[in-house]
Amino acid sequence: QLQASGGGLVQPGGSLTLSCEVPQALDYYAIGWFRQAPGKQREGVSCISSSGGTIAYADSVKGRFTISRKYGENTVHLQMKSLKPEDTAVYYCGADLFCQARMAVDEYDHWGQGTQVTVSS
Repeated sequence: QLQASGGGLVQPGGSLTLSCEVPQALDYYAIGWFRQAPGKQREGVSCISSSGGTIAYADSVKGRFTISRKYGENTVHLQMKSLKPEDTAVYYCGADLFCQARMAVDEYDHWGQGTQVTVSS
């Protein structure tokens, strides 16, 4: 299972970096970051292919979030800048064969526990 970490409380306009630990068995999978706010459905935020050559972002985070993958560390990072209160959610990482712009939740698997991100003053 994937394991997300790095969440916390941050003020609006602040930054936070999330990490997703990827077990070796999932090395050849695309990894996606998703988030779920209270009372809302889980939505795709960003994904990266196994090679790192394909990356996608939701329109709501383009220009503010950056996804990266470090093979030596078996970790996928999500760097979040200019955070807004509407970014508040539990963030999860999941695995799929491919990174596609639609980031369909039901196509991802190997979900682990999420990490809470709260943006508030």
